[in-house]
Amino acid sequence: MQHLTFYKFITTLLLSFVLLSTACSDGNQQEMSSEVSTGKPAQPTQSASAEELGDVIARVEDQAITFSQVNIMLNSSAVVGLSIPALGTPERDKVRILLLDRVVSANLIYLDALKQGVDKDPVYQQDLKRFSDSLLAGSYRRQHMVGDISVSDEEVRDFYETNVMPGTELTDELRAQIESSLRNHKLQRRLEDARKTLRDGIEVIVYEENISSTGDAERSDGAVVARVDGADITWGEVKQQLIAADKGVMMVDILAMDDDARLPALQREIDLHIMTRKAREEGLDQDPVYQARFEEFSKTRLINTHRAALTEKMMPTEEELKAYYEENIDTIAIPEYRKVQEVVVPTKEAALEVKEKIEAGEITMYQAAKDYSIAPGAKQNLGEIGWVTDGKPLPAMNEVIFSLQPGEYGGPVETPAGWHIVTVQDVKDAEYTYFDKERTRTVTLRKYIHEKLDEYVVSLRQNEFEVEVYEDNMIRLAQAEADVVKQLTEKAKQPGSITEQRIEEFQEFIGSKPVILPKP
Repeated sequence: MQHLTFYKFITTLLLSFVLLSTACSDGNQQEMSSEVSTGKPAQPTQSASAEELGDVIARVEDQAITFSQVNIMLNSSAVVGLSIPALGTPERDKVRILLLDRVVSANLIYLDALKQGVDKDPVYQQDLKRFSDSLLAGSYRRQHMVGDISVSDEEVRDFYETNVMPGTELTDELRAQIESSLRNHKLQRRLEDARKTLRDGIEVIVYEENISSTGDAERSDGAVVARVDGADITWGEVKQQLIAADKGVMMVDILAMDDDARLPALQREIDLHIMTRKAREEGLDQDPVYQARFEEFSKTRLINTHRAALTEKMMPTEEELKAYYEENIDTIAIPEYRKVQEVVVPTKEAALEVKEKIEAGEITMYQAAKDYSIAPGAKQNLGEIGWVTDGKPLPAMNEVIFSLQPGEYGGPVETPAGWHIVTVQDVKDAEYTYFDKERTRTVTLRKYIHEKLDEYVVSLRQNEFEVEVYEDNMIRLAQAEADVVKQLTEKAKQPGSITEQRIEEFQEFIGSKPVILPKP
């Protein structure tokens, strides 16, 4: 297995995946696929074997990147930012490689953050503590204050008879709603009872003067508003509670909140401190699930913190940004697009005749394309050739297309294909063509920062940290995935399969129950 730089790897691996997936899709049994199907792993060209690697497909120093990790990202449309490619397809392999590049870059930024001591930043440490406390408090709350809450049939029946209008049928849907309502009611009662005993044996001191709206002008975030068994709770922590209570809403002015809103937030913060302490006393911080979630959060937050700091340092001056825009205008500006429909006929005379009929309203462009056009595929696409930009059509066509308003007809225009009648169906205006516009500046800045970050990551890869990509292992695992998909597909096509049965049932259903559309 070769130790490649990542950009060289992408080029070679993409080709490998395309060839691999093509072999799978057309059923050819190449040497690699036969190895997988017989259970024999592909032989690596490096010292580490496939068995030793497991599903590790890359390493950045001591940070292992697995095939499973990348696949989880691949199956999240929110992460990928596009439709999830089907299993076993070349498109999926290509997206997987791009995601691997993202993960490699993130790990490089993470290691750089550690090297520069970003993990010692007080704000970052405060974020970690806040997350840890919330996670542990939640675990304690679930175990000791919530638990399983059951609702009996008798309770549902009693609620139904007492609160539901007579004559209303107790459907499954209504039963579920009643059960949910009763369960929530029981939960609130249980939480209230638990809170009454939560502070037993714990000394709680509240300094109301430090949480009152009076004195806000002089109060710092470090001001102590309460003490729980000697541990301080600050005004800054209570403000976090207030912000959390209003999450999803436009940020409120904390200082404008009256004491009636502040005191409940303080009580929640006190409960959080107590539950966190009790959770640690019970060893809930040793739970593998907690540790995995905390590790994931701490790493992600450190990457984002460092990336934000790097971005701040990379911010260009006004002159630098404008110069960058002018140098890269071809990749930033979006030209005007026009959606075009055409009819192509053999002679000018025929074109004039068809155009006259269209303009008179005797036929539509769609009908003309279907009945008269000699263009390939005209009967299927009805003359629609899609979106074009200035300069993309043939010169003669280009001039006419970009002189028309939507709904106007142009031509006839002669090309080697024949005589064309064209119309513009829609227009997408050009964007980001003037630097002085705010949207253009935003897009330009985003592209500028992305480029600078990419350059920084490349320098880390080349000069600071070692990146290894296990090419053979990634191909082997992708092949295994493709083989499974192929086997399942073949199984689904067999007579008597579940898929076949469902198709038959659906066909029988639509055949016996025709769809009746309502009258317009």
